[in-house]
Amino acid sequence: MYLNLKLILCGVALLAAGAAQAQTNGLDLAKSKACMACHQVDNKRVGPPFISVAERYADHPEAVDYLANKIRTGGRGAWGAVPMPAQSQVTPEEARQLAQWVLTLKPAKQP
Repeated sequence: MYLNLKLILCGVALLAAGAAQAQTNGLDLAKSKACMACHQVDNKRVGPPFISVAERYADHPEAVDYLANKIRTGGRGAWGAVPMPAQSQVTPEEARQLAQWVLTLKPAKQP
């Protein structure tokens, strides 16, 4: 029993460490691709905060593909009058990584 509990706790710790690492890597990638010039994690800048993007799209089944496409091709009208220019310096794989990271930022639902 004690060994099973210990294994479960180790598994939870590894998952939490992996999630923290993904968030750090996502933020680092966002910084390196100049996303932070227009976006912040939790405050509006020129574009919406990443947390708001996560809240809007987290329950959409194709959210990663949709957001990755928007990162690369840009968009207008979804968040107001200011358009998001295409980010052609971001590779398709980096766009997917950024989209996946953004979606991890959705706050947990309150009970």
